[in-house]
Amino acid sequence: MLSVIIPAYNEEKCIRRAYSTIHALLEENSIEGEFIFVDDGSTDGTYEMITELSLEEENIAGVHFSRNFGKESAISAGLAAANGSCVVVIDCDLQHPPEKIIEMYRLWEQGYEIVEGIKKERGREKKMHSVGAKFFYSLISRMAGFDMANSSDFKLLDRKVVDVLNKMPERGFFRAISYWVGYNKTTVEYDVRERVDGESKWSTRGLVKYAFSNISSYSTAPMQIVTALGVVMLAISVIFGVWALIDKIIGRALEGMTTVIIITIFIGSIIMISLGIIGYYIARIYEEIKGRPKYIISSTTKSVVKNR
Repeated sequence: MLSVIIPAYNEEKCIRRAYSTIHALLEENSIEGEFIFVDDGSTDGTYEMITELSLEEENIAGVHFSRNFGKESAISAGLAAANGSCVVVIDCDLQHPPEKIIEMYRLWEQGYEIVEGIKKERGREKKMHSVGAKFFYSLISRMAGFDMANSSDFKLLDRKVVDVLNKMPERGFFRAISYWVGYNKTTVEYDVRERVDGESKWSTRGLVKYAFSNISSYSTAPMQIVTALGVVMLAISVIFGVWALIDKIIGRALEGMTTVIIITIFIGSIIMISLGIIGYYIARIYEEIKGRPKYIISSTTKSVVKNR
């Protein structure tokens, strides 16, 4: 059986279309499927729509969070609730082409344990967003040590992979953690489609925060920047120290206060940046050691999963 996990946040207009489209494809290809809709604390009628649909169809389960915990938590809840031999994660707005699920499933039947959906075309999006996304994935690929260019949450996972992910207590970046676990993987290319209903829930501020959070989760490279800046400042200090010593020996004082002011401001800036980076990592450690659940489930349409 294939478990289809569909995270949703304020997507009441997309719920029924997502189910009917994917369900029809699975039926046409004789694939048994279950659908797990995870409502990430929506403020519209998303969960009411999920509840209504689950009463009509036996193969639908709905999970409702007590508040908005974010897409990563919604995916985690879906993985914890899934019962299938393999699991696919797909966006509710169907910008991920549903027909690619069949291609992924056939590759899984051939023995692949992770089938990654790779964006061939990103569709229509703001130029700044597109450039920022490419920069982010290029950066995290270098830092984490594996290629994540054009990666997405759209992917199929074998049962053994899902079981491993469910045992991991950390608040991981789903796109990266599925690379990190290894296993036999392949890719499927797709073009991002236009939204039929609703609008994107991602703001520029949210994307920047998301990027920083995930880079710090999978790499300590920013911490090494602090060391590099320290080495640079040491070199600058040595140069100016030798310069001042020579001027002292030959009887010529270092001219003006401008140089001193510039150096002081520069050093102060480096210190503040370094403290900010260190503080961010300490904050991440603090969040992890509190041991709070990744999400809190307010209600479910069926008995599916406990809070994690």
